[in-house]
Amino acid sequence: MPLAVLLAVALPASPVAWAQESAGEGLALKPSKQLNQTRRKDLRPAMALSADRITTEVDQRSEAQGDVQLRYGNLLLKTKTLTYDHAQDLATAQGDVELSQNGAILRGPTLSLFVDRFEGQLDSPTYFFSTTGGSGSAKALHFLGDQRMRADEATYSTCPVSEDGERKRDWELVTKSLRLDFEAGEGEATGAVLRFLGVPILAAPSLSFPLGDQPKSGLLPPNVNIDNRSGFEFGQPYYWSIAPNRDATFTPYVMTKRGAGVDSEFRFLEPAHRGQINLAWLPNDRVMGRSRWDLRLQNDGDITPNWRYQINSERVSDNDYWKDFRRRMSSQTPRLLQSDYRTQRDFDFNWGDVQAYARVQRWQPLQVTETVDQFASPYQRSPQIGVRLQTEADDSVLAGYLPTGRGARLEGGVEVEYNRFDLPSGALTSQTQTGERMHMLGHVSLPMSGAAWWLIPKVSFNSASYHVDETLANGQRSISRTIPTFSIDHGWILERNTTLFGQDARQTLEPRVLYLNTPYRDQSFVPNFDAAPRDYNFDSVFAENQFSGVDRVSDAHMVAFGATSRWIENERGEEQLRLGMVQRYLLRDQRISPDGTPQTHRLSDVVLLGSAHLNQAWWTDSTLQLNSSDGKVERTVLRLRYSPGPFRTLSASYRLARGQSEQLELAWQWPLFGPDRKAVTGGPGCQGAWYGAGRLQYSMRDKRFTDSVIGAEYDSGCWILRIGAERQATGRAETNTRLMLQLELVGLSPLGSNALKVLRDNIPGYRSLSSERSAFGTYD
Repeated sequence: MPLAVLLAVALPASPVAWAQESAGEGLALKPSKQLNQTRRKDLRPAMALSADRITTEVDQRSEAQGDVQLRYGNLLLKTKTLTYDHAQDLATAQGDVELSQNGAILRGPTLSLFVDRFEGQLDSPTYFFSTTGGSGSAKALHFLGDQRMRADEATYSTCPVSEDGERKRDWELVTKSLRLDFEAGEGEATGAVLRFLGVPILAAPSLSFPLGDQPKSGLLPPNVNIDNRSGFEFGQPYYWSIAPNRDATFTPYVMTKRGAGVDSEFRFLEPAHRGQINLAWLPNDRVMGRSRWDLRLQNDGDITPNWRYQINSERVSDNDYWKDFRRRMSSQTPRLLQSDYRTQRDFDFNWGDVQAYARVQRWQPLQVTETVDQFASPYQRSPQIGVRLQTEADDSVLAGYLPTGRGARLEGGVEVEYNRFDLPSGALTSQTQTGERMHMLGHVSLPMSGAAWWLIPKVSFNSASYHVDETLANGQRSISRTIPTFSIDHGWILERNTTLFGQDARQTLEPRVLYLNTPYRDQSFVPNFDAAPRDYNFDSVFAENQFSGVDRVSDAHMVAFGATSRWIENERGEEQLRLGMVQRYLLRDQRISPDGTPQTHRLSDVVLLGSAHLNQAWWTDSTLQLNSSDGKVERTVLRLRYSPGPFRTLSASYRLARGQSEQLELAWQWPLFGPDRKAVTGGPGCQGAWYGAGRLQYSMRDKRFTDSVIGAEYDSGCWILRIGAERQATGRAETNTRLMLQLELVGLSPLGSNALKVLRDNIPGYRSLSSERSAFGTYD
């Protein structure tokens, strides 16, 4: 058995080090991945060489044969035969050469390398990059320094190669030349062709791409979309890296039904300003015979070190834009678009803080021709100017949920604000009143608490003065009113140790009671610019006013009460079960109510809450609103979710609002057939598997499906195909159906429509099949 010898070869200006095998125990080199060495430019690391046999002429030439390993910094070279020229710092290796550096493994028959400069050539190489799981081959690989290399006639793919070499890769990027500059974070391929299942699907004379997180100008994968309103759409994005803090993306596109257009996005990040501008422009829509566009502005920053500003605006060309181009809009309310411009300055004092602010808020309602589907537009604020003063209150105590045990002290706040209210051009013809309002809101409270309780007596007022442009019902154009409120909020948080289904747990009991007294004031002549009924739920039961905004204040002499109990597992601290109940009791009739009908029944609707997470696979939660007079269900939401493992999720929900809507929803992501992949593995040996994914919404009141998505995914291990259809309701008898087709080459890029985003946005618990294999993560 040959004797292993370890030789440390000294480079110029580096010490000579010799190591000898200890008796009965050999020395071994660790793989490069296990070492975390940092190299100073002015200090060369020692070179270590081991082999079955080594002959050397000191400071001239060394030859190693049999199981050769050379270590230099984070570089590890393995081969059968190696010759090292000390004077030239040139290593020549032959036979099963393997070079490992920075997570890359390069193999080839012969190598010549100037070690310290890392310059040389590897013939007929194959390579593997652990960061992406990709591999390939080339005619020759030229090392141009520690951070640069060039490959001639190179290929790249994340698909595995069959052991016999007969089966070709499912997809492969073939280039005439591939240059990689890791220091600049840039890669450039010339004569690039992307082949999928042997068929060329994308070709580019020159293709540039980023290496790592650094942005790089160049073409992005094309976009493909198909829907029944615009036909087939093809778009080719181009990314422009203007500067480290600025970039832009331009996407020229063509639609078979509507014509050609362009989508654009400009982003910037300055020391005091940040934001983006988006413009989607269709110069001539052949269907409508006009120009169509969507313009979005998002920007915030500092005017001065103390003054902040924010801009959030979206505008479209016409009322039907949301039907035809919903995908290009960002607003969560596509039929009501907001333009909001605001500025604010904060002042901090020992006793509290002051906020001075100004705002202009505009609306663009997108109305339809059907009268039944039209809606009242909210009022615009042109402008809104105000100031708020707040003492240094303990917000958690004032919210009534966290006892602190601190001493009682007076807290308070006041808000003074001026608003000019007008109507947008798309408002209903029945909306005519406009005007001005000056209001003042204030409160004084004395919060006190112990280790497990809180008590907050509070006095507040709502005062407003109006001047309107049209005469009010009482014949006047000016009116004022002031409404006081007194409340006492009291609650406890009690705990005890218990067990739940045989597991140790901590149970809480959290009762709460609120006494409220707001006198009745006639508000029938007061204009309503911004008040709206609050949603009746578990939290709003304890609200002092059943209206949001300023213009309406509900009279009330009542007690709101309820309790919540939670079971929290001791081992992981997870909440396993929650039960709760809240209700109101009226001490007198309520004349101003959200539904406009005086409330004479003493007990309000009761709200019940329940949620359970009894194990890692099952979740359920529900809320139930029961009418206390007839016992009927007014509203309910029931949700159930089953998720036993990765890529396996089923969820169902039922929603009921009596007299308004009744809806069922089913969503899923589940394997259909193919290998059982409970964990993402990737790499060689992967076989294809089909998954189903989708969400169905069914209106039981209208007896039809509404917004729904259904699709299927095929995961081959190195590429994923997504196909499906998305349906969105654009009216009582109108829908927009969109077909989705996306091919994701794991480790490279997705092609086609963005089906992944649609599935992720619509399916609770959805998980991308490539989430643990793609170097690019998920895609927006």
